[in-house]
Amino acid sequence: MKTIKDFDFSGKRALIRVDFNVPLNSNQQITDDSRMRAAVPTIEKILNDGGAAILMSHLGRPKEGPEDKFSLTHLKEHLGKLLNREVQFADDCVGDSARKLAGELKQGEVLLLENLRFHKEETKGDEEFAKKLSELADVYVNDAFGTAHRAHASTTIVAKFFPEAKMFGYIMASELESIDKVLDDIRHPYVAVIGGAKVSTKIEVIENLLDKADELIIGGGMMFTFIKARGGKIGNSMCEDDYLDTARQIISRAKNKGIKLHIPAEAVIADQFSNDAHTRETDAANIPQEWLGLDIGSESAKTFAGIIEGAKTILWNGPMGVFEMENFARGTRIIAEAIAKATGEGAFSLVGGGDSVAALAQMGLEDQVSHVSTGGGALLEYMEGKELPGIRAIRE
Repeated sequence: MKTIKDFDFSGKRALIRVDFNVPLNSNQQITDDSRMRAAVPTIEKILNDGGAAILMSHLGRPKEGPEDKFSLTHLKEHLGKLLNREVQFADDCVGDSARKLAGELKQGEVLLLENLRFHKEETKGDEEFAKKLSELADVYVNDAFGTAHRAHASTTIVAKFFPEAKMFGYIMASELESIDKVLDDIRHPYVAVIGGAKVSTKIEVIENLLDKADELIIGGGMMFTFIKARGGKIGNSMCEDDYLDTARQIISRAKNKGIKLHIPAEAVIADQFSNDAHTRETDAANIPQEWLGLDIGSESAKTFAGIIEGAKTILWNGPMGVFEMENFARGTRIIAEAIAKATGEGAFSLVGGGDSVAALAQMGLEDQVSHVSTGGGALLEYMEGKELPGIRAIRE
């Protein structure tokens, strides 16, 4: 794997694809800077070597060219504080101003380019646009795992203009090393915990895991598709009826492969989708008609925690319930705590997917797992066994 660790950036201008797609409030203030903080070690390595850093990113989904609410100028001041130095800003990512500022950049200086997606050519993977970006620097560094599954100009196409000087940053390298530990370099027993709302978004991941995991725990809204597929009554719970046959096939394949598939036996149900609803625990396969399941039951959570605590490799993607509401957060909390405990006892744990990561943060456990993945869609596609365009572009 070609990474910045083995490269000397002295006298070089590095074009770094970062993922600064951070949430902003109505006053254009950053509400979560974790993606920016994660990029700091890569930027500092380049600056400390005596290089200069040119940062490019997207922010949001602007539809028709430049919009102030999507401008990266809102990130400039905070980035300067994180790096403890002044950050220059180009009001476009290509064109005269970007070329001039990049050309005059000195050792140890940082230039932040304006939002890449102010140009439609970015998402179209336009080669001429990528060429213009490449002309700003001597070296290309991709450190945006969250966009590695997109064949965009800045994530994939630009790499071809740096045939001998393209590499992964620390985030990308760490992501790939960690994901490989749950795909290839596996220590057994291997427990995969898959939750979230829909089976449809996780089918290929689950099918890939059937060739790797020893035990597979299903939770979240998707559990009711599996329960209904087995003939259960799920009341008004979420269910993807189009995927009942798929769920049956997964159950059958797991059995044939000798993989233990765990589906919750009880659920916390509510008479409406609200934290103030009337709630109770019941058999997950016998939910009254007007009620809906919003969390896994306490006995199931306890059983799953025991399975997790005996694992040597753990993957967690997707919460067990509607953890954003306190009355339906217990199952997710118990799973998170079990993963943290197992990690503390030597297991390798990877947590990915926006909701799982948010749950982990809400519970203050981010530092108690082995790796927290920054890539939502990119992680899922990589877990499905697909080769991501942004990764292939560096490895070629």
